[in-house]
Amino acid sequence: MADRITTTTPTGEQPSLTSLVSGIVTDLQQLIRQELQLARREVQQEWDKTKAAAGSMAIGGALCAMAGLLFGLMLPLLLYWAVPAVPLWGWFGVFGALFGLAGALLLAIGRSKAADVHVIPPQTAETLKENVQWIQNPR
Repeated sequence: MADRITTTTPTGEQPSLTSLVSGIVTDLQQLIRQELQLARREVQQEWDKTKAAAGSMAIGGALCAMAGLLFGLMLPLLLYWAVPAVPLWGWFGVFGALFGLAGALLLAIGRSKAADVHVIPPQTAETLKENVQWIQNPR
């Protein structure tokens, strides 16, 4: 931006105040357009992260529910048949705990992915702060 500011025109005369203000306004418009493009790009990236985290959590939850239902009925009955010394409710308790731990692990993975999502894009926030400071103190 600074390379566009000159103290003289090609003919050697001083630029007018109007041309200087016009140049500043043009540069400011271009800066705002670039900031909006950056913000759009960052919001899209954050949205993609959100979709990935939500998808992982949804699939993990659905798989845990299906596995818990099927194995929760099959395995305790099978083990009760194979080892009748343990009561049937004991086998159901063991497998309920195992499937609960597996589901909690998948939900924790999805939650950690969701923690990487930023509501306010960090690069855009930083450059906007810099722009506001520059506008307030144009030294």
